[in-house]
Amino acid sequence: MSGGVSSVRDGAGRGGDHAVARVHAAFDRIDAVDRPEVWITLRDRADVVAEASAVDPTLPLAGMLFAVKDNIDVAGLPTTAAARSFASAPAADATAVARLRAAGAVVVGKTNLDQFATGLVGTRSPFGAVRNAWDPTRISGGSSSGSATAVALGTVDFALGTDTAGSGRVPAALNHLVGVKPTKGLVPNTGVVPACRSQDCVTVFARSLDLARTVAELMAGPDGSDPLARPDAALADGSLVALPPVPRIAVPLPTQLEGLAPGWAAAFDRVVDRFRALGHEVVEVDIAPLLDAATLLYDGAFVAERYAAVGAHIEANRNRIGEDLDPTVAAIVLGGATPTAAALFADQERLDALGARGRTLLDGTTALLTPTTTWHPTLDEVAADPVGANSRMGRYTNFANLLDMASLAVPAGFVDGLPFGVMLTGPAFTDRRLAALAAAFAAPTVDLLVVGAHLRDQPLNGQLVAAGGTFVRAARTAPDYRLYALDTVPPKPGLVRSGAGAVGEVRSEDGSAAPSGIAGEVWRVPAAGFGTFVAALPAPMAIGSVTLDDGSDVTGFTVEAHAVAGAEDITHHGGWRAYRELVAREHTAREHA
Repeated sequence: MSGGVSSVRDGAGRGGDHAVARVHAAFDRIDAVDRPEVWITLRDRADVVAEASAVDPTLPLAGMLFAVKDNIDVAGLPTTAAARSFASAPAADATAVARLRAAGAVVVGKTNLDQFATGLVGTRSPFGAVRNAWDPTRISGGSSSGSATAVALGTVDFALGTDTAGSGRVPAALNHLVGVKPTKGLVPNTGVVPACRSQDCVTVFARSLDLARTVAELMAGPDGSDPLARPDAALADGSLVALPPVPRIAVPLPTQLEGLAPGWAAAFDRVVDRFRALGHEVVEVDIAPLLDAATLLYDGAFVAERYAAVGAHIEANRNRIGEDLDPTVAAIVLGGATPTAAALFADQERLDALGARGRTLLDGTTALLTPTTTWHPTLDEVAADPVGANSRMGRYTNFANLLDMASLAVPAGFVDGLPFGVMLTGPAFTDRRLAALAAAFAAPTVDLLVVGAHLRDQPLNGQLVAAGGTFVRAARTAPDYRLYALDTVPPKPGLVRSGAGAVGEVRSEDGSAAPSGIAGEVWRVPAAGFGTFVAALPAPMAIGSVTLDDGSDVTGFTVEAHAVAGAEDITHHGGWRAYRELVAREHTAREHA
């Protein structure tokens, strides 16, 4: 199984000073990225520090920071579902949140969403349209817009969303993230504002599959409160978990892949080729019954469940439509008052028939592979056609919950500099099987040493996070490297190997001997993101092999030798941060002189 509790990425599992430092880094990052529309409520930094400092360092998620979509209760923080008029003050955490806090994770704040979790675009909120982490002119995807963007921008380790029509998967695809949509009922919905009560799922966004699956596992299991929660059937039926010797991957017919954004069909073909290269059998399957089922979620009587959830509130506040209440969302929800009970039963009968046909067509396959969504519109394109633009987003996602299927969205490279994602979907309780397929598919990664402006809390760190990078550990180079301050904007250092052994003793501020070598950080970057990142690297910066103080070699930032001619040698400071802190202190001293 992928994503066991022991597999959480490096950096977790520690409390105390380490956890406190991570909190400060997260809040500094939130300030640096300057995306206020991501958050509806941010906790006070001091409160988060206090909670993090008290976390038991032996817990599986100790010191990890997460964001919560603001239709999920967090005790002491308002739940608005992106409508101030709907705000409540929950006294208890939602079950999902409580379980993660019990595992050592710490809530940073509540995130923006398409109001009442109605939409796949991330623009239907009086708190503002959430801009994409990669291109602020484009949508983040929704409805879990703030949660996905918070993770993609590197402000939190993971985030919770919800998914009725694709809200935990579409934003993952558009922000180069993993999006776990568990089987319905695996994670209790206690403390979650319903969109469609019978179809809603709590979901997870993370930059790594292991972390996303770990979080999902920790939230799972009936809680005695949610009547729709159910135990994991895979725990008693190993066939739902194990992969066959030769997995059979179903893909849609070519005609069912028409209408994708430019370059996406070719990108999907490359994904299919990769699964073939892994030894999997790929078979084309007519998924028309699934696509027909998808249309029922909004175009049929099932929308009545949205009215049952929040229709009374909108009816009572019609005078606030266009201000506190989003007009597109209000129109959709109020439209749910129209279908009759007879229409609902007719649609349910049709759904049952479509599901049966779909299961027959997919029989004998391990999972269905599709693009996660069909396009990535700009904010202006969605504003020009709010309903039409949104309807294109859910072609491959809308049917999963209606037909009781598990689904997993994973990054699959880039097209024209923007993320492209695919999705694995299977029968209920095949969550772990899907994760195993995704783990085998996952693109190769590069461990990259950074020593300057791409360090955490430094001005260019966002580029590294945007490329899908994940912090692994602090590190030092071998002793025979020198560091120079280059005359660049923003300021950057240049790392050069001296070739003459140790460069001399480095002293800390108090005069004691400091570790030799240059301080840095190792980040793990997806190969595709690394390629995009390197292509944009300006001269005289370069990429090369760097030897660490433990004798291992990693890829790292270096500089062309000619670039350090006349540059200040700052090796004796031991690293870029120490040097920049000294520069800042000297600047402050001059200002006060």
